[in-house]
Amino acid sequence: MSLLELQDVAGGYAEEADILHGVRLTVEAGEVVVVIGPNGAGKSTALKAVAGLVRVRRGRIRFAGEDITNRPPETLIGLGLAYVPQERNVFPSLSIEENLAMGAYVRPSATAEGLARVYAMFPELAARRRTAAGALSGGQRQMLAVGRALMLKPRLIMLDEPTAGLSPRFCDLIFAKVREIAAQGMAVLMVEQNARPALAIADRGVVLAMGRNRAEDTGPALAAHPEIGRLFLGG
Repeated sequence: MSLLELQDVAGGYAEEADILHGVRLTVEAGEVVVVIGPNGAGKSTALKAVAGLVRVRRGRIRFAGEDITNRPPETLIGLGLAYVPQERNVFPSLSIEENLAMGAYVRPSATAEGLARVYAMFPELAARRRTAAGALSGGQRQMLAVGRALMLKPRLIMLDEPTAGLSPRFCDLIFAKVREIAAQGMAVLMVEQNARPALAIADRGVVLAMGRNRAEDTGPALAAHPEIGRLFLGG
């Protein structure tokens, strides 16, 4: 049984037509899965469906053997599932440490252990722990958003476009940290437009187009596939 299973999932936003049309996707424990595809393919929508932010009208979503289809988002963190949206993913007026503490709000007793783990992974955050999140660079804010999601050491962390708009240094750092997260036994499901380097660190890649599965293979195999390269990777 896979850690996460999307079984023929169709759905979308409340008053709009479906964006997902029978999406199938699995993530195994400790695995890095990268979802790529053109704009409007339904990549971010698929993550939001798992996170309970988009209505599933057909199909099922299972996590750790439990049906979480249309489950309220606030109930999922207790199951070991964390989601980092692309935008508005930190509290600008709170300090780095206050933002991180929010990641353990359902289990305050785990805050100290979580802070130690996150600061060890992101020393740059530790050095500025009293700084307001609004004063951070884009790359630092993304590190903070990921760190907050890691506070309770989830079984699966979902990242929506984590390198969007970042400098090459921070892109490389985020991808390196994704592999480090997986090495600690956590699974990662990541949507990325920065497709080639993302596939390079992925165990598996999934291509979505028009809300449907288009291809799936190991990350390196997808990156090397001529048609996938031509259609989705810029040649």
